[in-house]
Amino acid sequence: MLFAILLLVSYPVYSADCNCQEQILSEQHMFSEKNAPCDKVVVTNLRNIICKGNVFQIVFDCKFWSDKQKAGDRVNFTVPEAIYTQEGTLLIPACSKVVGTVLKIEKPRVFNKNARVYFKFECIVFPDGSAMAMSAKPFTKDGTLKEGPWMTAGKLAASTVGLGVAGAGAGVGFAFIPNPAKIGTGLAIGIPIGCSVGLITGLVTPGLKYHAKAGESIKLILCDDLCLCKPKN
Repeated sequence: MLFAILLLVSYPVYSADCNCQEQILSEQHMFSEKNAPCDKVVVTNLRNIICKGNVFQIVFDCKFWSDKQKAGDRVNFTVPEAIYTQEGTLLIPACSKVVGTVLKIEKPRVFNKNARVYFKFECIVFPDGSAMAMSAKPFTKDGTLKEGPWMTAGKLAASTVGLGVAGAGAGVGFAFIPNPAKIGTGLAIGIPIGCSVGLITGLVTPGLKYHAKAGESIKLILCDDLCLCKPKN
């Protein structure tokens, strides 16, 4: 009961179209993403309100490369599937668009620090052409988009293996004095040295740029309530 009273205070709306005061009909729930801090949806006679802290997925409309973008660029995303509450209320139709703005791009830095992209999602456009302001950001630990740990590990592995092969070649070269028995000794010396140098080189070089393919999915988290008008009959 107290929750309902607080909501009535938080969401006072008067509609001239239907000449009625907004009333809460029910509290429903999103199909929550893992670790999402909220799944609540408030359904009124006028609006569906997706509460702050809810999380849902969107996909890039086009490929995104952090080295080719800059602060202020607008980027379009799509909601790939219709979003319903667990109770069956349609919240966001499939193929709705989310518009984001690049706030800042931190370039890759030495010691393998990957590029970071700061986004603000500020508008959602529905298939019928209507639009609604929103406030959201990427749902990641630091609120940015960057390459994941597996990509970073792959970069280090490639550097380690590559220089390990080079070290092996150098070891064989040094050992190849007409006695073939010394080739094994050269490999034993060259491979560990090459791998060690490769790992160190991979660690101290700049990290990875952020690249996303068209259709690649990310998650956003609402920074404020997203208030959606109900479709007119």
